[in-house]
Amino acid sequence: MKILRNVILSIAILLTIPLIVALFAKKEYQVEREVTINKPKQDVFNYIKMLKNQPSYSKWAMEDPNAKMTYTGTDGTVGFVSAWESGNKKVGKGEQTITALSDGSRMDLTVHFIKPYEGNANAYFTTEAISPTQTKVKWGMTGKMNYPMNFMLVVMNMDNMLGGDLSIGLNNLKNVLEK
Repeated sequence: MKILRNVILSIAILLTIPLIVALFAKKEYQVEREVTINKPKQDVFNYIKMLKNQPSYSKWAMEDPNAKMTYTGTDGTVGFVSAWESGNKKVGKGEQTITALSDGSRMDLTVHFIKPYEGNANAYFTTEAISPTQTKVKWGMTGKMNYPMNFMLVVMNMDNMLGGDLSIGLNNLKNVLEK
């Protein structure tokens, strides 16, 4: 009986520790990467704002070229929705919506992940002219994890996890646009 009580107490402590840590852990994350592309700013922005172009550079889209894609609205405009569905767990199911455009300089998106896990994030692209023929492109993502799921931010390095994929996507974008 004493052994059983100690086992139950140990399990309770092990389950309680993450819940306590989550009370004090951050709930938000932000990841951003950048690349310089040897093309004029407006040319780069005009390509990025068209979400139908993402399969040519996004690492996530390239994980499953056969993913079912559906589009709603006019590409490159506020309100356009790009949705995907794949049996590949790295791709899953979700959608992104253009929520704001500052022509030539910024596009904001909301991203709704449905499978393999439910979640929401905000993403953005910015373009900045370095010279008439060079553009700095930033791709970022921000999100929030509510208690107690925010404990995952203690054990996962979102900057490493997402940042690598953003860098790959930006380098792919550079290669596509500089051809």
